Amino acid sequence: MKSIIIASTSTIHGSGYLEYLLDELKIHFKSANEILFIPYARPGGISHDDYTEIASKAFKTIGKTIKGLHEFENTQEAIQNAQGIFVGGGNTFVLVSQLYKNNILLAIQNAINKGTPYLGTSAGSNICGLTMHTTNDMPIMYPPSFKTLGLVPFNINPHYLDPIEGSTHMGETRETRIKEFHAFNTQPVIGLREGSWISVEANKLTLKGPLNARIFEYGKAPYEIETNSNLDFLK
Repeated sequence: MKSIIIASTSTIHGSGYLEYLLDELKIHFKSANEILFIPYARPGGISHDDYTEIASKAFKTIGKTIKGLHEFENTQEAIQNAQGIFVGGGNTFVLVSQLYKNNILLAIQNAINKGTPYLGTSAGSNICGLTMHTTNDMPIMYPPSFKTLGLVPFNINPHYLDPIEGSTHMGETRETRIKEFHAFNTQPVIGLREGSWISVEANKLTLKGPLNARIFEYGKAPYEIETNSNLDFLK
């Protein structure tokens, strides 16, 4: 049975790393003592070791240990044997490039489909969608494909931002960029605001957290959906 948390971000303003999610993660990873961390997205170019240490400190507060995937010689075997999997945020292009380079996308899919609990934040959430096309990141690397895990039947835009009323900024809004995406693609997109997440239990998809999400469907006007709403209608 699939058990997935797709979180918009790892850190919300004024709190520590994963702090806003820790109570949820205690339940989500209740059967896991050690969690496999995939640090490939490397926010700010941080090293794999340093990124793993950040994740370790957060999970230590709920009695869990973290081991970085880069510490294993056989990455496929590490994923198959993982009690839980966490893919952190950073640059989605870097993350997806490394997942393809190490040939582990299918291994992650198989582990999740067999019931290994998964947490993704930011870039780690982007890859839960059908493709990574709706990332906010700069294309600093070129992955072999934009196709990702396809754990949910739509795309995700983490860190979704609304236009600021009265702003004189003349650049494109997130909504404009997602409309551009729909000029060439038809799958739905969920704009996940900071502090919100999607819970996947078996085949049930639910929006969680304090904020509504913005839904973009091909050929329709964007609309809001309230927290705790069932998202199964997007299948």
